[in-house]
Amino acid sequence: MRTTPTQRPSVHGSWCRIGAAAFGTAALVLASFGSAGAADAQAGVAKVTPHVSWTRACATPTKADVAACNAKRVTGGVTEYLADKAYAKGVTPKAADASTPSGFGPTDLQAAYGLTSAAASNGSGETIAIVDAYNDPNAEADLATYRSYYGLTACTTANGCFKKVSQTGSTTSLPSSNTGWAEEISLDLDMASAICPKCNILLVEAKSATMANLGTAVNEAVTLGAKYVSNSYGGSESSSDTSYDTSYFNHAGVAITVSAGDSGYGAEYPAASKYVTSVGGTALTKATSTTRGWTETVWKTSSTEGTGSGCSSYDAKPTWQTDTGCSKRTISDVSAVADPATGVSVYDSYGITAGWYTFGGTSASSPIIAGVYALAGTPSSSSYPAKFPYTAAGTSALNDVTSGNNGTCTTSYLCTATSGYDGPTGWGTPEGVAAFTG
Repeated sequence: MRTTPTQRPSVHGSWCRIGAAAFGTAALVLASFGSAGAADAQAGVAKVTPHVSWTRACATPTKADVAACNAKRVTGGVTEYLADKAYAKGVTPKAADASTPSGFGPTDLQAAYGLTSAAASNGSGETIAIVDAYNDPNAEADLATYRSYYGLTACTTANGCFKKVSQTGSTTSLPSSNTGWAEEISLDLDMASAICPKCNILLVEAKSATMANLGTAVNEAVTLGAKYVSNSYGGSESSSDTSYDTSYFNHAGVAITVSAGDSGYGAEYPAASKYVTSVGGTALTKATSTTRGWTETVWKTSSTEGTGSGCSSYDAKPTWQTDTGCSKRTISDVSAVADPATGVSVYDSYGITAGWYTFGGTSASSPIIAGVYALAGTPSSSSYPAKFPYTAAGTSALNDVTSGNNGTCTTSYLCTATSGYDGPTGWGTPEGVAAFTG
């Protein structure tokens, strides 16, 4: 577990893990909040930037071409969600326990990204596929708890909304179970539900975290009819990536989203694939002084902890990407919340104390964007949906993120937010669904 000392927390390396420690339940009151909670929030008390500690969910790979998930679980401290609740009530913010949510829920996320109306009316008949490694034996039950708590309609095997299969499509011969990847699965399922509550969900579990098995699971998801496939994993690039592109990620008419990584500045795969929508990460906070009611900056704690971005060493630049500081594929395309300190609410029970947790990492932003694509409607059969945000670039359909960085780099926009396109946040975050249709 790592405790961030001064800034909002970020995580270290999408190929890394610290073991899945049990969630702390201490009633910690951070000294940095001082006496803010004792005063009336309506009297002008300032809301203090939250600080949290967190742990990585997935094991560090020991071989090349093996991925790790990007899920980061908060283990202590005060999240943005809790700080905002305390500020509104004029009380001292306290750290969460597992009995109640401590991160943003569906209503928050839909409001932040202009999706409230679309989420209420769109998505019926659409299927979002979640691709992860290993089995989460509690996936359906945990999803049911999340959806019930937030008043979402049931999504079960029995009613045809939920389906879990192996990378070969089997519903009975599933991979071995893994506690870290189970956390990732819970995060992904909950975020797909939060953004597109009317969508069906297909969980495809690869038998291991090799790129070959995860890629096979992507192919199976498409074979089974999913038009939106979220992938919250990644790792360092290799010379095999272009062959992986051809074998696993070249699916016209399918929106494939991939986490940009959590190691700060630097390219990862499969986020570097020219066929996918690479999703960066932001810190999301409420801001009543703005028309939107929210504000976002690049998610970063240090040069090695924050959203990924960069210039691919192997993948060719897609035709719709026109930035000039990278001759090959530039990461990212768009972004959404990923900072664990401003993280999202998740219910999980496998291998840890059953309860509510806050998660971050670009593992959160990838399924969020997959959900937005699903709300926008089925892509045309010959399209590559990664292009869609580029068509809407510079319009009100995207929230341009213009502050923050995820490290240092020679070509500034590859690691520093700016007006228009930049590496850490791409063209920005969703404001409705108009930038994700085509």
